Amino acid sequence: MTAAPRRDVGVTVVGAGLAGSEAALVLSAAGIPVDLVEMRPGVSSPAHLTSWFAELVCSNSLGSEESESGKGLLKAELRLLGSNLLFLADRARVPAGKALAVDREAFARSVTDSVRTRPGIRVVEGEAREIPGVPLVILACGPLPSEAMSSSIRSLLGDDGFYFYDAISPIVDASTIDFDAAYFADRYGAGGGDYLNLPMSRERYETFLSELLAARVVPAREFEQERYFESCMPIEAIAGRGPDTLLFGPLRPVGLRDPRTGRIPHAVVQLRKENAAGTMYNIVGFQTRLAYPEQERVFSLIPGLSRVKFLRHGSVHRNGFIDAPRHLHPWMESRSRPGLFFAGQISGVEGYVESIASGFVAALSAAAVAMDERPLTFPGESMIGSLMRHIATPRPAAFQPMNANFGLLPEPAPGKKRERRARQAAAALSATAELRRSFFKYNPLCVK
Repeated sequence: MTAAPRRDVGVTVVGAGLAGSEAALVLSAAGIPVDLVEMRPGVSSPAHLTSWFAELVCSNSLGSEESESGKGLLKAELRLLGSNLLFLADRARVPAGKALAVDREAFARSVTDSVRTRPGIRVVEGEAREIPGVPLVILACGPLPSEAMSSSIRSLLGDDGFYFYDAISPIVDASTIDFDAAYFADRYGAGGGDYLNLPMSRERYETFLSELLAARVVPAREFEQERYFESCMPIEAIAGRGPDTLLFGPLRPVGLRDPRTGRIPHAVVQLRKENAAGTMYNIVGFQTRLAYPEQERVFSLIPGLSRVKFLRHGSVHRNGFIDAPRHLHPWMESRSRPGLFFAGQISGVEGYVESIASGFVAALSAAAVAMDERPLTFPGESMIGSLMRHIATPRPAAFQPMNANFGLLPEPAPGKKRERRARQAAAALSATAELRRSFFKYNPLCVK
């Protein structure tokens, strides 16, 4: 990118979540004026509790840090390119083994401060009830756009009924956990003992399973069809697939030997710190749509949680996303309206880091258009490029959101799995480094 931005051409970004905040900061670093429209605190959503930007609502974990995992490689590429939010996440991190987890409050506050103090960004507080009519727009309104904005999107794309359910895990008060019934350990000893493990005997597990399956759930509204994304299914839905399904999912005991007995329990419930102070714990993998009283009754059957206090109950909300294969280019621009870009979960990516990546791509694309250049297509060897290409590739089957995984990358030469992934990761980082050398006249800037 070599041209200078036209000072009379700005970009309107709708939504100050992960994607919108990243996009605004990247555009500002490129010298492009930004109007960032955010409806909170005046209008909230079912999933948000604060008015801070980039509020994390489902978990405080941004996934694995290992370069041989999809999310780890995606983060490595974003760091290489100078992602603002990854820089801020690193500053707010809390211990979580080989994962990047953050103190949610510290992270959201730092993103909000960075956006509000960055030159060239004007924060417009209020609800955008329709897609702005200006030439350059990044629509990063999140997976829960207002009814008015949803109607505007449907009017443009001619779509409705494209959504899935996202379930939120409960958070409990650490001071009410019985730590005598638990032990700290990471699976296979990897990490610094960042997870609190609650072991269950076969009898205890069977009692828990029976009560979980019999518990009352909050019914879906009449006009909603239940379509869960596989990686974020409610625990009761997983349990309903068979009596041992949880033992191969969130209650998998493999690699979690109890140091007090020397044995691997029949089942293990894991808790992870939700903040740096360790006063809150998230029940890992326990996304649920159980009624609140049922959550307290059923989850109290887990050893160590008999008297636990819930700081946040689990819940389920409808997440909306567009049919990206029909409506997006790989650089996140609308096929039907040039100058309109989508970013975040509404674009069809699934996950926190994936949302940041989509905001980064949309911002670079909008910046290119503002400079009268062609938008950039990320290399197919990279995780960013593979993910964007996947969601924008037309297909006969119904589209479902996608997260970062090695299955998206070009097939490597034959060999052992770890060797193949290492080669894929090396190729991805090499392609990303070359992109940075050849494309960027400026660094999109980390916040210092």
